[in-house]
Amino acid sequence: MSLICRKKCTALLLGAWIVLPQGAIAQSAGEVEFSRGAGYAQTPGQTPRILGKGLEFREGDTLSTSAGSTAIVRLTDGTRMTLRPGTNMVVQQFQYKEGATNNSMVMQLFSGGLRAITGLISKNAPDAAKLQTKTATIGIRGTDFDARICQRECSAESARVPEQARPNAVQASAKLVATQGEIMAVDNSGVRRRLVDGGSIYPGETVETGSSARGVLAFRDDSRLTLGATTRFRVDNFVYDDKNPGDGKFLVSLLRGSARALTGLIARANNRNVAFTTSTATIGIRGTGLDMECDDSCSFFTWLGTVEVTPTNPAQGGGLSALQVLSAGQGLFVSSTGIRPFSAPILENLPRPDTVPVDSKQLFSATSVGDDQEGLYVFVRDGHIEVTTNSETLHLGKGETGFASDAGRTARPLLTPLFLEFDRTPRPNSTNPMLMSILNENGNRSANQCR
Repeated sequence: MSLICRKKCTALLLGAWIVLPQGAIAQSAGEVEFSRGAGYAQTPGQTPRILGKGLEFREGDTLSTSAGSTAIVRLTDGTRMTLRPGTNMVVQQFQYKEGATNNSMVMQLFSGGLRAITGLISKNAPDAAKLQTKTATIGIRGTDFDARICQRECSAESARVPEQARPNAVQASAKLVATQGEIMAVDNSGVRRRLVDGGSIYPGETVETGSSARGVLAFRDDSRLTLGATTRFRVDNFVYDDKNPGDGKFLVSLLRGSARALTGLIARANNRNVAFTTSTATIGIRGTGLDMECDDSCSFFTWLGTVEVTPTNPAQGGGLSALQVLSAGQGLFVSSTGIRPFSAPILENLPRPDTVPVDSKQLFSATSVGDDQEGLYVFVRDGHIEVTTNSETLHLGKGETGFASDAGRTARPLLTPLFLEFDRTPRPNSTNPMLMSILNENGNRSANQCR
């Protein structure tokens, strides 16, 4: 090893603040699956070890790759990471035991970057896995993502890409805020995932709240829904373009439980494209604040604007017309045996969604960020990433890119940076990383690498 490399590794270790009790043996964190070029693992106070297939590394070790080198590592919880060229990362904290409730993982990234597919630690506990940089801390929630610390080299890479950058669009219909208790999302395949503040909901997904849980769904069109305990709520169809809100669609279903809803820009532009479906009726909207509570029967109460209630079975009218129009302060009970009006408010134990603070900028908005700006860039293929600086928090969902400047400002770039979109570094699940590395070095690359 060169004297320069030894000095560099020593300086990084001094900056990592890793102190183990005398005589303590750190837990094994994982092993190297693939390496190409010069790379090292170093335990504090010991001689660096060359990164090679099968090499074990432990909590407290520094992993580094030189320019032009890459390594793929696998952690004992199933997490896999590709370390980019010029990366220096410390395994600051790693604790994993199958079935344990106190598993944790904290990595410190000093330079370079990684492409990661996380394992059981991040999937089983929302705050157990973190990646720390001098700019921001990345909270990892069951995620497939890229993280990169950029200086001038990133803009130089983008300059060599001939393609046009694509918009960095938010794919989520809504994101969750003000959560209490356990809240889950269930996708179309029946896969469940835990939701915390900032978690994304996509079309076709069902949100399920626990027996003592509640949360507010903030939609991209500024609609808001407070979900109560033991509730199942599905986003059937959500389409929204802020330039053409009248062409949007907001179709949702309250399958069970309680919700307080405030409609947004789609309803204001074209209320015919907004509807709430329940087990006993469909609700048409006219710019509205509405409470709903359902089990086998449903109660509806309007606190702002008007709604049209159309029973699922018109024959259940019970002396009232099949379609009922409710103005503010009016309610309607609809069951399989009849319909009756009422005037007493319901769900006052839940906060109205318009009283809950929502930072839409951090959830959805984008701003211009050039590829030449220095700082931390994060791209999320799947899952949920939380980028936190000293003053701001940015929530990223599937398909989103985020940025944190050295000054602590966070942003969602308007365009996905080309150096991320067409990253030549093999992903950790590449079937043949050696072949991909050689092809990339020769200028052969497939389109849309980061996807």
